[in-house]
Amino acid sequence: MAHGAQKRAIVLVANGSEEMEVVITVDVLRRAGIQVLVLAADTSAGPVVCSRGVKLVPDAYLGDDSVRIATYDALVIPGGAEGSATLSENPQVRSILADFYAQKKLVAAICAGTLAIKAAGIQTKVSQPLRLTSHPSVRGQLEQDFLYKEERVVVDGNLVTSRGPGTTFEFALKLVSLLAGDDKRDEVAAPMMLA
Repeated sequence: MAHGAQKRAIVLVANGSEEMEVVITVDVLRRAGIQVLVLAADTSAGPVVCSRGVKLVPDAYLGDDSVRIATYDALVIPGGAEGSATLSENPQVRSILADFYAQKKLVAAICAGTLAIKAAGIQTKVSQPLRLTSHPSVRGQLEQDFLYKEERVVVDGNLVTSRGPGTTFEFALKLVSLLAGDDKRDEVAAPMMLA
């Protein structure tokens, strides 16, 4: 993936999204200079209430005419049981996921958010099973359609997946590496004192 122009990423959210996975990913990407749009999929106004009651105000709402989804380079799906179910069941989200994947744009999901990958049918568009990971609680829903891995972050072409809140920094830094390069990843990681 070329690292020249400023990259842009959409982080989709819904009521019940896992707040750590949303906020850490958005924060790390923004620290790297990646333009991030937090896009709510299940409400047209007001905040999204995350899985632990944290309220997040999205930048925009799915269906806003001003949002030009096709101009973004990456799409991120956080977990949270309720939020990931809502995102997985949304036909517009499934279509966007499938389009991004087909266009070789970065598609990323963490925790139960990986269920949206399956719901979008991405696994049916490839000749070999895609490698991915997820939160262990949804493994059984994925392992028949994918080559399931228990690694903290799994990259298979333009698909990036991760396990849960505790792997979010690694997940977000992998996205930075893929969108902006390893040097930018190292620059962003150093002051966060992760090691």
